[in-house]
Amino acid sequence: MPDAQLLALSPLDGRYASKVDALRPVFSEFGLIHARVRVEVEWLLALAAEPAITELAPFPAAAAARLRALATGFSTADAARVKEIERTTNHDVKAVEYFIKERLKDDADLGPALEFVHFACTSEDINNLSYSLMLAQGRDAVMLPALDEVIGKLRAMAHEHAALPMLSRTHGQTASPTTLGKELANVVARLARQREVLAGLPMPGKANGAVGNYNAHLAAYPEVDWPAFSRRLVESLGLAWQPYTTQIEPHDGIAELCDAMKRIDTILLDLCRDTWGYISLGYFRQAVKAGEVGSSTMPHKVNPIDFENAEGNFGIANALFEHFAAKLPVSRWQRDLTDSTVLRALGTAFGHALIGFDALLRGLGKLTVNPQRIAADLDASWEVLAEAVQTVMRRHGLPNPYEQLKALTRGQGINAGSMRAFIEGLELPSDAKQRLLEMTPGSYTGLAERLATDI
Repeated sequence: MPDAQLLALSPLDGRYASKVDALRPVFSEFGLIHARVRVEVEWLLALAAEPAITELAPFPAAAAARLRALATGFSTADAARVKEIERTTNHDVKAVEYFIKERLKDDADLGPALEFVHFACTSEDINNLSYSLMLAQGRDAVMLPALDEVIGKLRAMAHEHAALPMLSRTHGQTASPTTLGKELANVVARLARQREVLAGLPMPGKANGAVGNYNAHLAAYPEVDWPAFSRRLVESLGLAWQPYTTQIEPHDGIAELCDAMKRIDTILLDLCRDTWGYISLGYFRQAVKAGEVGSSTMPHKVNPIDFENAEGNFGIANALFEHFAAKLPVSRWQRDLTDSTVLRALGTAFGHALIGFDALLRGLGKLTVNPQRIAADLDASWEVLAEAVQTVMRRHGLPNPYEQLKALTRGQGINAGSMRAFIEGLELPSDAKQRLLEMTPGSYTGLAERLATDI
């Protein structure tokens, strides 16, 4: 491991560095500067295309391409130059403006446009659009594909084990049987719904000046329809136009995104805990990897470390997502700076969520089902048929069915013989009685197989 990783304060840049590489170009300092350059470039191009701004001639196609190349070809060396300028300006967005001007000043076509770089903008016009671009990219290019891989794995497992009967437990007690596939299908259904919410969330953006009123814009060019201009720019970036703001975009959209991510993480955290429990019961075996150690002192152990790692990382991610959702929409008067440092931590939350996805997938890939152990639990739990028997008794008008089954089963040791003896003594139609006599805990699964297959 390189020294930089050994000395990293955050595990995202140390122990788990390789797990979050896909997020580095998006949420790193480089990613933020890159997004800012793109927004500044698109703002300048939009100004040049506005007929009423006669002092800024439209750029020739080749010049416009050179300008866009500042963003599309932006490199870590370029980001380092921006940081060098920032050491003088002590202002990160102003450093981006000066970087662009530095690159344009000797260009015959673009040089005359220098003072229209960052024209009428407040830093937050650039920042809010940049963060929305970063969040959209991180969601669409990294998080959604990772989530889809998790959903795909769980769906495949649900189909594979759709018909495998399994004892349910409600309140930790034996309950009406299900199938292993149906329990996985429940998770798939929950995740699919939240994936749709996450993917459909618009990323808002604004470009309306120092306090959201186009003050400087109107002072310079009163003949321009600035709200329409702003909308065209924001939507050209693939973002949703936000017409009403203070100096900052209110961050409600970021809060919605964080809440959606938090729900997804919570569903997966729930799955991790349940799977951990099923491993403990022996329903799942874990593949053994040569050389791995489960315990420093107990050599027999194969610990469910992947599910524990996933659970821990989902918890860290959710603590951050919860803070973002609660804090970011709150800003004193027309603007305070508390959001600035908080926004820089967005990538940390997504990083821990991504590590959770990875660990969960790794854990799921190690599982094999132990059908004998699952069947043994079912065969030791004949009391779960009490629900079926008393419901059939209700249909046919037998007296006190619930109470009779309660007396038979509650706190009692019930087996196949005692359950069938009880059924034999019931005054039921022969076909109904026969159905109950043929029923076992393993066959009493309702529509679980169909539900699992249909997901």
